[in-house]
Amino acid sequence: MRLKNVLIVVNDMDRAIRFYKEIFGMQVILDQDGNVIMSEGLVLQDANIWQQFLDKELTPKNNMTELYFEENDIEGFVKKLEESDFEIEFVNKLMTHSWGQRVVRFYDPDGNLIEVGTPM
Repeated sequence: MRLKNVLIVVNDMDRAIRFYKEIFGMQVILDQDGNVIMSEGLVLQDANIWQQFLDKELTPKNNMTELYFEENDIEGFVKKLEESDFEIEFVNKLMTHSWGQRVVRFYDPDGNLIEVGTPM
């Protein structure tokens, strides 16, 4: 068995696709009307469809999961975030862990937690 994809829930599919394209350079691999597979194994699921599947209330910014990316030019990436037309809500600005890794955490437009750090 192997992990195939990671699925996150989004309220506005067009905005989410644009966010992951512009910020992370991902591309749409397959669009199945409410379920979009992006490059790198990320799947975007329309919130209304997901809620129907689960029959439970959805909780954005629940801080229970995180998408983790690595970036060599972390300062350039943070500048890209700050200059984007998305309203980025930072959880923490660029910081350095005790082991030397530099990281930034923020929410995507739908409240999914993201961390970008320098390679370990």
